[in-house]
Amino acid sequence: MNGLDWAVLIGYFGVMVAIGIWSHKRVDNVSDFFTAGGKMPWWLSGISHHMSGYSAVMFTGYAGIAYTYGVTSFVTWSFPIALGIAIGSKLFAPRINRLRSRLHVASPLEYLKNRYNLPTQQALAWSGMLLKIVDVGAKWAAIATLLSVFTGISLNQGILITGGITAIYCTIGGLWADALTELGQFVIQLLAGIAMFVAVVAKLGDYGGFFGVWDEPALQGHGKPLVGPYGTVFLLAFLFIKLFEYNGGMLNQAQRYMATATPKEAERSARLSAILWLVWPLVLFFPMWMSPLLVESQKPDGSDSYALMTEQLIPHGLLGLVIVGFFSHTMAMCSSDANAIAAVFTRDCAPVLSARARAWSQRSGLIAARIATVVFLGLSMAAATQVNSPTFKDIITVVIKWVAGLMGPMAIPMMLGLLRPFRRSGPTAALTSWACGLFAFWLVNYPISWNIDGGVPLQYQVSVPLAVSLVLYILIGFLKPEDTPERLAIIEQINSDGDGAAAVAAPGSKDASSPSGV
Repeated sequence: MNGLDWAVLIGYFGVMVAIGIWSHKRVDNVSDFFTAGGKMPWWLSGISHHMSGYSAVMFTGYAGIAYTYGVTSFVTWSFPIALGIAIGSKLFAPRINRLRSRLHVASPLEYLKNRYNLPTQQALAWSGMLLKIVDVGAKWAAIATLLSVFTGISLNQGILITGGITAIYCTIGGLWADALTELGQFVIQLLAGIAMFVAVVAKLGDYGGFFGVWDEPALQGHGKPLVGPYGTVFLLAFLFIKLFEYNGGMLNQAQRYMATATPKEAERSARLSAILWLVWPLVLFFPMWMSPLLVESQKPDGSDSYALMTEQLIPHGLLGLVIVGFFSHTMAMCSSDANAIAAVFTRDCAPVLSARARAWSQRSGLIAARIATVVFLGLSMAAATQVNSPTFKDIITVVIKWVAGLMGPMAIPMMLGLLRPFRRSGPTAALTSWACGLFAFWLVNYPISWNIDGGVPLQYQVSVPLAVSLVLYILIGFLKPEDTPERLAIIEQINSDGDGAAAVAAPGSKDASSPSGV
């Protein structure tokens, strides 16, 4: 990087902070901070939903998969996400929107206290927050890894810089700041991605052109959709995981659906996000598929290949723009995660821990939300320094094995609890499926894996916890139905037709301006 690249990067950081300060004026209460008061346009919600699903892991961990295996990086990652969101646009998006418009909640997990019971809500809330600390830590580590390649600064310094800037704008501006910065980031990464695509295509003339390049020895096998550990079982498991995760299971995506005015607009925003996930990653991944021709990775997993290629092909100025593109993905995802976790803590956890939290005023609740955002970002930055430790091994291990493997047990009770066909599944089914899913994750990753030569294959590390949770949630619902009239009333409100805003709150629910009480 030279002075021009630094100017682009610093200018980007300045714009993000300015958007946060401007968004501060639109935040008057907790509902504005966490759900934009239900006033977000569907197209902005859709772009925000799309952008908050990316991070620099795509340019490190998934770049390594593309470098090693080729097109399977798209087939087993962004394609199942696009398909999962498309399915969820009908199945989950309208129902999640009704959580805000009809049950008057500001946290995606707030309804679980009445849908199941308080212990279930707390189990999912605390475990979800802990997983998110690790997940976001991997994202900070990914962007810091890229920054170190271009600037030479240490991993910890990179984590501190990116985390600090993100903390400023998402803490003062809430979800409005997240969405508006994500819109700007979308434009930036559009320009950066196209610049990288054009630069790589221009080099392919030396290797037989756009179509002939696949005959090159370095790309043998790179055109196969399912290779290595990324086989059919992995693809099917990932599709189920992403169906739950990207439609609200990881909380931050649910907020985008909640932020639109009506269930119909939530559905439209999901469709837009699905289209973007289907088309745009092809542009981003193509240079990664070509990377074995152009660079030689210095890391065994190939995670530095995209950064090395960027240094080699992109001129100064544009190089700064591409690096800003890396930042835009990571900061979009991490800021949205921080806002979601702050919502869960202040709305679901703090009222259980403290009687004072149950009586927070509008101002006190907003201050608590901002403090919780800063604390979460600090904890995730601390976790980022441990991503390459023996516990986690590397970035892609955290993202695929830990996050994907633990997603099912945490998301299944929340997501399936929205649907009428699973109305018989109550707190016993929810807690049992959650606990046994976590136990299954531990078994296949540690005791069983230690006793198998080479360990348990990745596809089973990811799929077994999900399968255990799913089967138990459904089975226990049939064997021990707990569909009380109160729970059925909540499910009917979430599933009822019509987009009218006026609705009677479910038994025990609170207005979004005050935290959920006990």
